[in-house]
Amino acid sequence: MTQEADQQVVEQTLAWVRQFIVGHDICPFAKRELENDTIRVEVVRSKKLQVALEELAAELAWLDEHPDTETTLIVFPTLFKSFDHYLDYVDMADNLLVELGYEGVYQLATFHPDYCFDDADPDDAANYSNRSPHAMLHVLREASVEKAIAFYGDTAAIPERNIAYLSALGSVAAEAQRQACFNALPHK
Repeated sequence: MTQEADQQVVEQTLAWVRQFIVGHDICPFAKRELENDTIRVEVVRSKKLQVALEELAAELAWLDEHPDTETTLIVFPTLFKSFDHYLDYVDMADNLLVELGYEGVYQLATFHPDYCFDDADPDDAANYSNRSPHAMLHVLREASVEKAIAFYGDTAAIPERNIAYLSALGSVAAEAQRQACFNALPHK
């Protein structure tokens, strides 16, 4: 794939972060990182699970060397068409964090176009808090998460607020907004 195609995936991902995640206040911490330009987006086009794990390990090492980058979105536009296959990868990725000694240093948040919470109906609008344009892993610095939680206070209210908000918005509107990210133009 070309650099141009990868850049398009980056723009789609950042449009989703700007328009949906920040625009609907799904994550109250995302706006600051977006404004500070401390979000890295890495596109992994491999179709091999092992390569996806190697790319995660490489990204963790990269983050170690670049403390000014707050967080990374590793985007897989070609690998995880199946949500179940993606969840298998997430389990392996969590295990890799432990194996590499990164437990307590980094944590992973998960996003997929077909994301469905345990025991949720696939059509439940609440799933859209984690439905992204492409399958991705969000690598967060644990220390930053702890600092944000200390500043924010009761983060347990965030998922409850998102469920109520997205349920009121509805699946049709949420899906239309997710789809709009595919038409993203470069952000200036």
